[in-house]
Amino acid sequence: MALRLVTKNFMNRISPMLSSASLLHSHATSFGFKEVREEEKSQMVGKVFSNVASNYDLMNDFMSAGLHRLWKDRLVSKLSPFPGMKHLDVAGGTGDVAFRILETVNSIRRRALQDPLSDGLQEETQIYVCDINPNMLNVGKNRALERGLRDDKFLTWVQGDAEALSFEDNSMDGYTIAFGIRNVTHIEKVLAEAYRVLKRGGRFLCLELSHVEIPVFKELYDFYSFSVIPPLGELVAGDRESYQYLVESIRRFPPQEKFASMIADAGFQKVEYENLVGGVVAIHSGLKI
Repeated sequence: MALRLVTKNFMNRISPMLSSASLLHSHATSFGFKEVREEEKSQMVGKVFSNVASNYDLMNDFMSAGLHRLWKDRLVSKLSPFPGMKHLDVAGGTGDVAFRILETVNSIRRRALQDPLSDGLQEETQIYVCDINPNMLNVGKNRALERGLRDDKFLTWVQGDAEALSFEDNSMDGYTIAFGIRNVTHIEKVLAEAYRVLKRGGRFLCLELSHVEIPVFKELYDFYSFSVIPPLGELVAGDRESYQYLVESIRRFPPQEKFASMIADAGFQKVEYENLVGGVVAIHSGLKI
């Protein structure tokens, strides 16, 4: 009963902010529950990730109790990486997803050492890590160095905008974006770019914090999100505001069905999604056919 009362009072406080955020005009967008001009959002998001870059993995472990590692494992398993693939991981600056893909490819190669074609396939494998934030990319590059992968010729680090990729049309076998698409200004542009760079038969996969619909679990999740995560960010990373934005941005992101329809509208087929932990996160997928 106490939790229900706290949640009700909390929702009463944020409802006006949600209402005002829904009144966005054509030259405005949301930054959490705030209304900002489109040209301001990328700078504000950039500042958030510059602030959190050094503690990003540590905070992910704290906030998810380490579950984010299993979620990324699930994402990569749905991708089914293979030797010789060209893959683009967007908003992947810390390298978490890219390292998993590379490990999977190398594991397949080790099991196929007797295959005379294996060396040729290895030469063709290329994984691009694209992130708009140089601080996040530096975290990933340092982690690669620690893993002995800094000079790995199959792993390429690229600073770039998900809404205007520098890669050629029909050039990638796979595209992943984990915990990044809700931070962009125009989701439709990101999806259109993903579709453009993928080859026919290429797979789009998106891992994102999403919406919980189970009533009691939703109340617990809302309480944890707004009453625990921002203070935790202040305690661990010395940054409450960035993690306040984080939990607000999740609520502004389209629900699972709506986001699935946006993926389909971008041209993808066989669009589906899988909820994990009751919808705390969801993995959306689609094929370019």
